[in-house]
Amino acid sequence: MVHGQSFLHVVAGLLVLGLSGATKKDTAVKNNSGVKPAGQCGTWVKEPEGGLFTSPNYPNKYPPDTECVYILEAPPRQCIDLRFEENYSIESSWECKFDNIEVRDGPFGFSPLLGRYCGQHSPPDIRSSGRYLWIKFVTDGELEAVGFSASYNFTADPDFADLGVPPPLPSCQYDMVGPEGIVESHQITRDGKAGAAEAIDCKWYIRAPPRSKIYLRFLDYEMANSNECKRNFVAVYDGGSSVEDLKSKFCSTVANDIMLVSTLGVIRMWADESSRKSRFRILYTTYQEPPCDADAFFCHSNMCINNTLVCNGMQNCVYPWDENQCKEKRKANILDNLNNTNGTIIGVTCCIVLILLIVSVIVQIKQPRKKYVLRREDFDPTMFQEVFEPPHYELCTLRSATTAAAASADLVDLAEDFENYHALRRASSRCVYDHHCGSASNPGSAHISQLSLSGRGSRGNLSGRDAAAATLLADFPQPPMAVRPLLPAAGNRRSILVMKHSYSQEAADNGCDLDEDLEDVPTTSHRLSRHEKAVQRYIKNVRHSSASCQFDNIRS
Repeated sequence: MVHGQSFLHVVAGLLVLGLSGATKKDTAVKNNSGVKPAGQCGTWVKEPEGGLFTSPNYPNKYPPDTECVYILEAPPRQCIDLRFEENYSIESSWECKFDNIEVRDGPFGFSPLLGRYCGQHSPPDIRSSGRYLWIKFVTDGELEAVGFSASYNFTADPDFADLGVPPPLPSCQYDMVGPEGIVESHQITRDGKAGAAEAIDCKWYIRAPPRSKIYLRFLDYEMANSNECKRNFVAVYDGGSSVEDLKSKFCSTVANDIMLVSTLGVIRMWADESSRKSRFRILYTTYQEPPCDADAFFCHSNMCINNTLVCNGMQNCVYPWDENQCKEKRKANILDNLNNTNGTIIGVTCCIVLILLIVSVIVQIKQPRKKYVLRREDFDPTMFQEVFEPPHYELCTLRSATTAAAASADLVDLAEDFENYHALRRASSRCVYDHHCGSASNPGSAHISQLSLSGRGSRGNLSGRDAAAATLLADFPQPPMAVRPLLPAAGNRRSILVMKHSYSQEAADNGCDLDEDLEDVPTTSHRLSRHEKAVQRYIKNVRHSSASCQFDNIRS
């Protein structure tokens, strides 16, 4: 019995060891995410608080022509401390161009480079600035060495020291199938996956049919804390949700479309409590590469999509080939979507607008019009009169009577000018008659002739002659002259002061000036012609009297 019981204990121990070994193996497989190619890059241990990894065959020599990528990921608000063991040896070369180990601060091969190492001395300790470290080990075909062993652990991110460790994140996961679909951040709050003030780490799994691929097109994208990937980002994975399947990560102001090559695509959104206003909206479309099936539509960009996606109002192709010939159908869809409520609202709005237009037209028609009457003092007749200047008149000055006082002064000057003009006219007639006919009865005739000779041909003596003639004529009784009243000049009416020269050639030869006077000539062409005819009649009469005097002398 004792031997039987000991046998049973041995069998039970073996079963326990086998189960523990199987469990350990499963755990190793589960924690193998983050290394590529899996199972060919040495030891890889990933634990919640850290882990370790080595070069292939460590501590023996690593194989030639090897390339292994290790991607380390820390929990939110933590960073990574990386430390290499002292047993370290990689082929030495200038700038480590051959065998080397490269470390980058981020999850991608284009993340900022922290260092490239080789030789016999282990690299210094390295700390990431965020949640990720990207490490690549490369060897050539010659001179292998021991390789390296590195350990890492997670530590609190200094940027979130005041916030501490975030609370447990709510479970947030979606599964999407079908030829197309919309993935958007509003689903989280709408479906109650997380509160509006909670940090989120949500994943959408998109599964395409066999032999199909996935095209992701961003319709809307905005990050609340732009360029702060520690606080918010949208990540796209191709083939799985592990860090090594990370295709793109967006946390800035722009997100571009992505073509996935596998049948499984994963979209992940991370946002802390201060970044819940971050949002995105993605249209996914499953497609196949040509040749296309009978029920598929060719997009002219190596894409074959389902025929049901053509003319559906959404651009499912990379270029809008599926929506270019759908204008008529799109209009019909818009009219079909109008229900009774929308039609009623549109009709009432149109009626209100029409009524307002009619009322405004009636008001405009009934409103009294303002009549503008041109006042007489504002009317300038000279604007509508043609100014005519005969070639034998010389323009001397231009006067404008703008005020009442100036108008009165001009009227007085005009009256004096007319009086001087009539006096000179009578004096010149007398001078001509005395010269030709002879008369000594008038004692003032000699004085007039002398005055005329003294002022001949001088415009400067005109005013003096006018004054002398006026004084001489004042001594003789004059018949009353009928003075024609003058109309007051308008405020803007202008008069032209001109000087006219008219004299008899025979009188001038005998030393007697006939006329040299000033006239205020109206500006209208009608009045100018009438005045010119009067002057011509006066000259004709003077010449006739001169001829008659000569005839009387001859007879005598």
